[in-house]
Amino acid sequence: MVQTVFRSDAIKGAVVLAALCLLPLPALASMFKGEALDTVANYLAWFIVIVMPVVGIVVFWKVHILPEKIAEKRHHPQKDAIQVLCLLSLVFGGLLWPIAWLWAYTRSTTSFLAYGTEKHLDYYHERAEAWRAGKLTRSEAVELQEELDAIASKVPLPTELKALRRDLAAANMVPVEASVSGGAA
Repeated sequence: MVQTVFRSDAIKGAVVLAALCLLPLPALASMFKGEALDTVANYLAWFIVIVMPVVGIVVFWKVHILPEKIAEKRHHPQKDAIQVLCLLSLVFGGLLWPIAWLWAYTRSTTSFLAYGTEKHLDYYHERAEAWRAGKLTRSEAVELQEELDAIASKVPLPTELKALRRDLAAANMVPVEASVSGGAA
């Protein structure tokens, strides 16, 4: 008996709630009225016409150069080609962007086979500056020299990297004690 009363009350409540939902209510389109509504609408229109296209262009640009930034950060050996693909993607409406994104995250085995390195030459220029500034340890300098030797065995080095390789070879021939005492003097 109690269950049937409860069920009938629940059904009645659902019917009343459905009927209330179907009743028309006055629509309030805005919290502003009269002249204030016109003023807000004018400012909103100017904001949409002037600011939003600029924001849209900036966001579109930032998203499209993301693969280029990733390739640069990872010292990708083909970062220049990825940059060109990102620019072409801008021209073609973003169709090439996924390819640039995937390319930025992959490592080419053919690059290592052809050039002896998986890094862009800018990486070695950065390491050379760090070495000249004294920010590299001796073991890092030896590792850098070995990498340059491996590259030189496959392809001719650019002039700057040849000079760096010679400087590293000359510096690494000095015994460790002499390089420490020479650095302290």
